[in-house]
Amino acid sequence: MPKYLIQANYVSEGIKGLLKEGGSSRRAVAEKAIQSVGGKLDAFYYAFGDTDGFLIADVPDNVSMAALALTVSASGLVTAKTTVLLTPEEIDAAVKKTPAYRPPGQ
Repeated sequence: MPKYLIQANYVSEGIKGLLKEGGSSRRAVAEKAIQSVGGKLDAFYYAFGDTDGFLIADVPDNVSMAALALTVSASGLVTAKTTVLLTPEEIDAAVKKTPAYRPPGQ
């Protein structure tokens, strides 16, 4: 199952909701949302700095991840950036492929 890194930031009213509900409650909501598309939450951390939260999730496919990201973003209370994570074995398989490519100007 593909693994994704989700970087989340709360927006104004979302921060108020976090203050009201607490961090554990929001983790439970995230876990339930990920499970609803057939996935599993691997990790959930809050952080200082530019990003409020980091999640790592196993989700069945890009379509399921897109549905989840669109639903969360549509709330207007959270913004998210999603990155597909690759295993070392997937990189091993990738380096064995030889795509046809010509660099610009060559």
